[in-house]
Amino acid sequence: MTTLAFLPQTIKTIKHKQTKDLSFWMYLIFTLGISFWFVYGLFINSLPIILANIVSFGFSFTILMLKIKYK
Repeated sequence: MTTLAFLPQTIKTIKHKQTKDLSFWMYLIFTLGISFWFVYGLFINSLPIILANIVSFGFSFTILMLKIKYK
């Protein structure tokens, strides 16, 4: 559920092309945190952690890039 939590925000951001109310710093820090979890998953060879964080990274990175694009 937490992996999919950013899906609605990602869809809304892509659809409306508006990121004024989203925090750049929150998405930057969150995306970095997800990256660290992904690396951790690689180190312990845990496919569930790796896959969940690839999906989460995709959503958060998309929103972060759109935040920069629509600034």
